[in-house]
Amino acid sequence: MATRTDKCQWCGVNLLLPLQLQANSVRCPNCQYIIQLQHSPDLYFHSEGNGYLNGASNNCNGMGFPAYRNCWKQDFEPSWLNGYLRYMQSYQMPMQVLPPTFHGRKRAVLCGVSYKGHPKSLKGSVNDVLCMKYFLVERMGFPNSSVIVLTEEEKDPFRVPTKHNIQRALNWLVQGCQSGDSLVFHYSGHGSRVRDHDGDEIDGYDESLCPVDYETEGKILDDEINATIVRPLPRGATLHAIIDTCFSGTFLDLPFMCRMNREGYYRWVDHSIPYAAYKGTRGGLAISISACDDDQNSGDTTVFTGTATGALTYSFIQTVEREPRLTYGRLLSTMRNSISKAQNGFLNFTNSLQEPQLSSSEQFDIYSKAIIL
Repeated sequence: MATRTDKCQWCGVNLLLPLQLQANSVRCPNCQYIIQLQHSPDLYFHSEGNGYLNGASNNCNGMGFPAYRNCWKQDFEPSWLNGYLRYMQSYQMPMQVLPPTFHGRKRAVLCGVSYKGHPKSLKGSVNDVLCMKYFLVERMGFPNSSVIVLTEEEKDPFRVPTKHNIQRALNWLVQGCQSGDSLVFHYSGHGSRVRDHDGDEIDGYDESLCPVDYETEGKILDDEINATIVRPLPRGATLHAIIDTCFSGTFLDLPFMCRMNREGYYRWVDHSIPYAAYKGTRGGLAISISACDDDQNSGDTTVFTGTATGALTYSFIQTVEREPRLTYGRLLSTMRNSISKAQNGFLNFTNSLQEPQLSSSEQFDIYSKAIIL
């Protein structure tokens, strides 16, 4: 059987595929990623040499066909053209590589951007996602194969936190999501505010995350994040977003914002705007736990462990690990107290106010609802 060699674009392993493949997709035996296939008449033009498929010669006798497009344009008689195209259309080629198939009911996308070489590079972002992965896999029971990590330390180019790779990972996160699924999106990197142009922001600004290539490819706005991972969420599914960046209070553009004072009293504020696009889910529960309010900054710090980490990421993991059946109200107040104490006691912490925030697709009693990841 005639075969060809291809490479899984997620794990890099070489795949040996038959030329005449009838399936619409193939599964990588190493990482279980799915490579989608589609018909293409341009498939098996060799990229090197002047050989012909199946050892064919230049006589075009109906059994062999030239390897280059310019060859068949020159060598084929018009009567052979239709037969040639039908022959080549029987082959298939990989066109799109998808992240891994789902393992269990839990999956996560963890994105840490350090902006190496940039004047405003971050030291704690990679540490944040590595700590979050350990926490989710070792403590929360997430299958290792269902956690995608995007950092600049990754050797796989598809795991670098570019705008395209982040968008693709977020699409994977909700793909095929169903009741009972638990999804996590963790981001540690720079965030920014962008003037709102579609009238769906109370303060007149969209929040955005900054991929490693944001200066050339642009930022990812909260509108897009909401449309990608919030609105498709079906009834019975839960999404937790842990957003460790500046200006992140309404990072997912969720309809309800929890406003808590220093005494722990709270109220839900409706952020939905009449005639603006719907920002809720298809019945699922989406919750965002963010580092600070939309007009505040967050920071890396070494005060907790001696190693640079994001204040939100560290305090979130420590609080959830220490308190079984932790409620959202207890989580929010504990994180605020922890970060406030660190700010007051150390000069190398961000000197601006940083208060973690909670927003949701629906209102609930934050002191009775327990966190379940």
